[in-house]
Amino acid sequence: MGRWVVDTVLPPTDDTDLFTQLTFLDEPCCASCGYPFDHEVTGLAGISAFDLLCAACLARRPAYATARSALQYDDASRSLVLAFKHGGHTDRLHTFAAQMHRAGRVALAHADLIVPVPLHRTRLVKRRYNQSALLARALSRRCGVPMDAHMLLRPRKTPSQGGLSAAGRRRNVQGAFEVARPEAVAGRRLVLVDDVMTTGATLEACTRTLKRAGAARVDALCLARVVKPLPAP
Repeated sequence: MGRWVVDTVLPPTDDTDLFTQLTFLDEPCCASCGYPFDHEVTGLAGISAFDLLCAACLARRPAYATARSALQYDDASRSLVLAFKHGGHTDRLHTFAAQMHRAGRVALAHADLIVPVPLHRTRLVKRRYNQSALLARALSRRCGVPMDAHMLLRPRKTPSQGGLSAAGRRRNVQGAFEVARPEAVAGRRLVLVDDVMTTGATLEACTRTLKRAGAARVDALCLARVVKPLPAP
């Protein structure tokens, strides 16, 4: 895991100390889910760092081609993410999009369309905006890849994922999504955008829905991700 200098508009002066505490994620990481490795990978003859997988992805490869996240979701980033997600603080979108563009630069370079993870209409009314759609729109403006906030729908209302186990999260979102116009995603390379990746259950459910509709490839890109310590050998 490396620390990167924010390459765009800096936050207000009183937030600068907070930004210096953030962990910005990049390589080396799992080639599939983006789980950050602690050290550079060297000395493995015939194996590229781009081919290395974490233990979880070796055991069960995700449905998406790759997943990348800009920040580690921890004590330092939690207040920023929650202020954006629930507090209406959208003033840092330009900075968030810049870091997501950095983290997802490989997938975005070959993408046809950016698709945000949708909210159910009742949650959208309560929250007033879909934070994933705001991130997707800001990212689209930055990288030039078009986005469609209405391509993926969430017709089934699901309880909050908070407090659920990984298996419970997968069951909770099973069948929750559908594609509005399958002909518009058929054969296309998509980047799926969400705010926080915890277990990846929501990204998995969305990806499977998009691929059933004919998407050629789905990569996932998040603002932040939870990084749980790997078990000791």
